[in-house]
Amino acid sequence: MISALGTGRPTLQTIREAHERIKPYIHRTPVMTCSSIDAMVDSSLYFKCDNLQKIGAFKIRGATNAVFKLSEEEAARGVVTHSSGNHAQALALAARWRNIPSYIVMPEDAPLVKVDAVRGYGGQITFCKPNVADRAATADRVMEQTGATFIHPYDHYDVMAGQGTAVIELLEEVPDLDVLLTPVGGGGLLAGTLIAAKGIKPSLRVIGVEPERVDDAKRSLEAGHIVGNESTNTIADGLKTDVGELTFPIIQELVDDIVTAPEELLVPTMRTILERMKILVEPSSAVPLAALVANRISFPGKRVGIHIGGGNVDLTKIRFD
Repeated sequence: MISALGTGRPTLQTIREAHERIKPYIHRTPVMTCSSIDAMVDSSLYFKCDNLQKIGAFKIRGATNAVFKLSEEEAARGVVTHSSGNHAQALALAARWRNIPSYIVMPEDAPLVKVDAVRGYGGQITFCKPNVADRAATADRVMEQTGATFIHPYDHYDVMAGQGTAVIELLEEVPDLDVLLTPVGGGGLLAGTLIAAKGIKPSLRVIGVEPERVDDAKRSLEAGHIVGNESTNTIADGLKTDVGELTFPIIQELVDDIVTAPEELLVPTMRTILERMKILVEPSSAVPLAALVANRISFPGKRVGIHIGGGNVDLTKIRFD
């Protein structure tokens, strides 16, 4: 039986099992380099490009693992979640692969590109007010009406295990990394990354990076307990959520540091990646490189991995000039 939390805190073994489970469905995304960006930050950077993943984001990893761990009885009732976009798309597509219904609660201000994608994958959308309380209340109503299993966007152990599979692929290709930079919003990617990375290579430094306007993970780590965001005024829409009750203890135990990136550098960093590497990334995925460019962190001469989480951009809201 799968609980609302998943099937238990991930281990390196369960992350490896998740990788085998989802391999038939996901892309093994490329690791890319760029010498001109390396020169900007005096490091050798290795970008794990999950913006080129199915649904355009790493979220397909965790959603697919969670959906395919459901029993037949649970799966038949479908799955439900609340999400601003990438997890919504991921769960809808994973549910379609398993031929089960998906019920997706989305805020009214969710990017149109993500709303359209969820509909395209067969997700049944219910809109809610753009706040945490209404998201949760609306999802609860949908669960009561349908009996569907709730798959949280990040605070779910099977989701975390799926997200950690990106690190397995990265370290298979670049085993001698010194540092790994991972965006942090709710913490599902960072938690899965930490367990996988520290399990494979304990000496690897893993650092979470978040926008300075949405710095709850950093403040929570400093306080020793979860401290919620006072504002969500950032263009990095994928990182607006507070760190989770399940993800935070893992982050607190294993992370080497959490730093912030300046808001004003996020769009210019997106542009730099687009111009130099010819790939489109979301503002959330520009956060780690922006922190390096701003010299918030520096690793001269080191080999640095950067997880690019997604590439689903509403271009009507981005000005590159």
